[in-house]
Amino acid sequence: MLAAVRESTVLYGDPKTYEGVRRSVADLLLREVAAMNVDNFVIRPHRRLVEKYSKPEAWVALAGEALAELSHEVAGLPTQLDPENEEAKRFDLLALSLQLALMRDEPGFMRLCNRIKEIAGLLEEKDAIPMVREQMALIQDVQSDEWWQDVTVPMLEVMRRRLRGLVQFIDKHQRKPVFTDFEDLMGSETSITLPGFSVGTDQAKFVAKARAFLYQHLDNSVIAKLRMNNPLTASDLVELEQLLGKSGIGGPDNIRRAADEAQGLGLFVRSLIGMDRGAAKDALAVFIGGKTFTANQLEFINLIVDHLAEYGFIEPARLYESPFTDITPRGLEGLFQLPDIDDLLRVLEAVRAMAVAA
Repeated sequence: MLAAVRESTVLYGDPKTYEGVRRSVADLLLREVAAMNVDNFVIRPHRRLVEKYSKPEAWVALAGEALAELSHEVAGLPTQLDPENEEAKRFDLLALSLQLALMRDEPGFMRLCNRIKEIAGLLEEKDAIPMVREQMALIQDVQSDEWWQDVTVPMLEVMRRRLRGLVQFIDKHQRKPVFTDFEDLMGSETSITLPGFSVGTDQAKFVAKARAFLYQHLDNSVIAKLRMNNPLTASDLVELEQLLGKSGIGGPDNIRRAADEAQGLGLFVRSLIGMDRGAAKDALAVFIGGKTFTANQLEFINLIVDHLAEYGFIEPARLYESPFTDITPRGLEGLFQLPDIDDLLRVLEAVRAMAVAA
């Protein structure tokens, strides 16, 4: 449940003791339960427990029965709190696993510690982003062995809170291996270069041919969905793969590699054909509606529309690079307040998600 709650470091401060960590976590969970609508048909069968744990006194001390009720019946019920960034929630889970491993003295602690170090290393590369730069001292400390020698649960909690909102700025193609936890059962891999073969050149030719082919088939129903920012289905992806496979522009390995690098076949195709400009404007209308913007803010939003029209989606870190920083060196944060930044990033993530079949 904890991962679904929007947190504020300013509101809770940095816990310095185990009791401080417990108190702040209990308060977050209380807020989530209190935001559950007891008239919702999913929640209605659990109404008694939801009402019970919507009261602060229920969280003062949790006995075994309370823990069972919360984990088996309350956890996972829908709440009306605003959903949070998926990457932040994944980082929460990683940090929680690390805290539990520390308290239980589990052998997997060092493996989890190394994954946090990897994330910190990727964040350090994003020092052009003001929000990242503000936490640079912690980001660098977390990568050192000294910081981990006498690490405590409160220290890990502070680290979690300060970095959770930053992981969204890590490029998605770098992010997935850090957050996933697959074991290598095949042993190490050895690269072999064969004379006369150039994988990079071959793939570049495939991408160029794919772009030309897709532009010739913009009337295809699935490609039209991608252009108009309509959601894809699993069958749409199958049709898209078959279309590319029958085109003769490349083999299955080319298609698979392109899809893997783009984090999905739909994203790969949209990166080549972009979005319809009208659809891009419609997507941003959710963010723009009811607000008044300055000339610089409107120019920034128009740049986003331009980028979506050309490339189909935009990574958050891109908003801290040129041409966006040509308007203000601080990028997104130089023009918008935090609530507006959160709203805009949610809109852009929704645009990206439309190209990924549910």
